[in-house]
Formats: sequence, C-alpha cells, structure tokens
Amino acid sequence: MSDLEELQKKVRKLQSRAGIAKMELHDLAEDLPVNWTEIRAVAEKTFGVFAELDAAKRELGALENSR
Repeated sequence: MSDLEELQKKVRKLQSRAGIAKMELHDLAEDLPVNWTEIRAVAEKTFGVFAELDAAKRELGALENSR
C-alpha cells in the first residue's frame, strides 16, 4: 500500500473517531448537569482526536500537492 493510500485510510479512521467523540461530547452536554464532572475528560479526548485529524489532513494535503 502506498503512503498516500495509508494516509487516506488513517484520515478515514480518524474522521470516524472524531464523529464518535463529537457525539459523546454532545450527549454529555444534553444531559447536563448530570455527569458534569466528566466534561473536562470528554472535551480533552474530543480535542485530541480533532487535533490528530487536522494534522493528518494537513499531511495528506501536502502529500497530494507534492505529486
């Protein structure tokens, strides 16, 4: 598998993880004030996934533009 294909696969997986993390954060927000103590952990997890996705998308874009 080429670097491009592997990076595309990584981005797809991260997009899936980001969608799940976003829904977890949304669900937590809907249920507030129940489980309010989980806000920081869920938000940090969501932030981390989106940061990783952003970096992978930038890497993919740079790889695609260099071809």
